Amino acid sequence: MNALAARFNAIFGADMAGPLAALAAVLVVFGFASPHFLTGATFGSVAFQLPELGVLTLAMLMPILTGGLNLAITFTANIAGLTLAWTLQANGGIDAGPGAFLLGSALALAVGAASGLIMGLVIAFTRAHPILVSLSMMIFLRGLGEFLTRGGDISGFPTFVAPIGHGSILGIPVPLLILIACVIASHILLSRSKLGFSTYMIGSNIESARYSGINTRKVLVLVYMLSGVVAAVAGIIMLARFNSVRVGHGESYLLITVLACFLGGFGRVLPVFVALVVLQLLSSGLNLLGANQHLTTAVWGILLIVVMVLRWFSAKFIRIVK
Repeated sequence: MNALAARFNAIFGADMAGPLAALAAVLVVFGFASPHFLTGATFGSVAFQLPELGVLTLAMLMPILTGGLNLAITFTANIAGLTLAWTLQANGGIDAGPGAFLLGSALALAVGAASGLIMGLVIAFTRAHPILVSLSMMIFLRGLGEFLTRGGDISGFPTFVAPIGHGSILGIPVPLLILIACVIASHILLSRSKLGFSTYMIGSNIESARYSGINTRKVLVLVYMLSGVVAAVAGIIMLARFNSVRVGHGESYLLITVLACFLGGFGRVLPVFVALVVLQLLSSGLNLLGANQHLTTAVWGILLIVVMVLRWFSAKFIRIVK
């Protein structure tokens, strides 16, 4: 048994055991409960619904790895989406060309980076708690968005924008391809770069990281800037998917991103990605059984409690074996 566990850890990593076990359990349970679960329609639906939540989760992951939190990710995404929408509207609306879209996307990413930069600077130089700083930014962005849009939607975009949210390439949804690209980039950044190493060091012990020569202020600023940029990518996807932008889009995703990070072990990107798939499959399975979204949210909460208990038992079992 120990040899099998060691081989699994060598191939997948120790933090993949929980997400893969949860994935197998969801597939088996709902596969028996509903004959329509293990079908192409279900997995196609998941593939289109997963990307914006997945990208937002990646935006949440890096701050969490430093021991912080970015509660402003959804409103950063919305402000970035509004920036793109305003740029398109200013350049002809539905008649805007690809150049206007590229300009708007660049400005949206810049807005996301600016949001993260401000939070990173405040957190790094004042040592204010990330929850308070990101909560303040969330309130500011929400109020700013409501003021500028008067609580309404902005719609009317060129037809070439729609495939970004609903199109497919070789049968693979375009939003899913964007998510996969973000997952690969995040995985490489965290596992192969100096910034990734420094991020884990700060999350382990920021004082030890500082004494070891890491410029913790610089790392924190970069982490929150990248978080804002990734959130802006999610905002662009949501604009294309909903064909409109408003301040409240995706607001319910915030706590789900934290849940996905926890289920993935607050560590590597790939376990978090698998955890996201589990949550989306769980939601789809419950929908097939006739459950409403409120029950799905309740089940997600119970799942979080179960995972915490199982991790406690697992840690205790490992100590006993050793």
